[in-house]
Amino acid sequence: MKTRVISAIVGLLLVGIIMFFAWQLLPAAVFILSLIGIYEFYSAVSKAGYKPVKIIGYISCLSLLIIGYEKMLLGSNGLIGLIYNGKLFSFAVYVILAVLLSLIVLKHKKYNVGDIAVTVFGIAYVVFLFSFIIETRNMENGAYYIWLIFISAWATDTFAFFIGVTIGKRKLIPAVSPNKTKEGAVGGIIGCVIAITLYGIYLNSVLPKAPVYHFIIIGLLCGIITQMGDLAASAVKRFAGIKDYGNIMPGHGGVLDRVDSILLVAPVIYYYINFFL
Repeated sequence: MKTRVISAIVGLLLVGIIMFFAWQLLPAAVFILSLIGIYEFYSAVSKAGYKPVKIIGYISCLSLLIIGYEKMLLGSNGLIGLIYNGKLFSFAVYVILAVLLSLIVLKHKKYNVGDIAVTVFGIAYVVFLFSFIIETRNMENGAYYIWLIFISAWATDTFAFFIGVTIGKRKLIPAVSPNKTKEGAVGGIIGCVIAITLYGIYLNSVLPKAPVYHFIIIGLLCGIITQMGDLAASAVKRFAGIKDYGNIMPGHGGVLDRVDSILLVAPVIYYYINFFL
């Protein structure tokens, strides 16, 4: 427990330093985390007998650098505007799929459809979801909104853990995660709603005011989806027969062990802000 707490504090300090004093490093930091994360994912599914085309996944991580630094230098009218609003994005997807599908023909003795499927899923799970952290930071007032991602994940995990440990009795989904309880899950949702609502009240003091019920809804959605992200990561690990994705963070496992809930909740924040705030 002591090691886990120390690692969490160090992680919080690093995130805070980047966000407040060196936010230009965010794309580079996310790029590095995505490389480690996709390596961990491919290593996990490899233990289950699959052979992902790792080099394609690693190359796809470069898109995070392009997304981050292109917008800083050129704004929304540069390359990324074409990627997201024009034909370049669909062309890039086509090229990746064409290469991967060609491998099951030209390298049919080495790769099969399952290998290609886990390769694509790894890119979607790690690279695509990581991109929403950068996209949220790049939007107007993103320096404030990006904290909704981290606060929702940390509040949910913290409340779920401590309430589960203290009063948790009924198992949530023991076949996927034997230690999680229904009481902890409910506590995580309540904790997320409280934390996001309080942060929303703060946001209303520095940004154009938004009805508080929006933050209650965000807290409710994130409290549920954060835990789903954690459970999904546990399901993958059980399928692969591993306890943790890695050991890069003492007491927390690998990168994916620490960011599994953040990855799934980041798009929720991004789209809710764009659609409703």
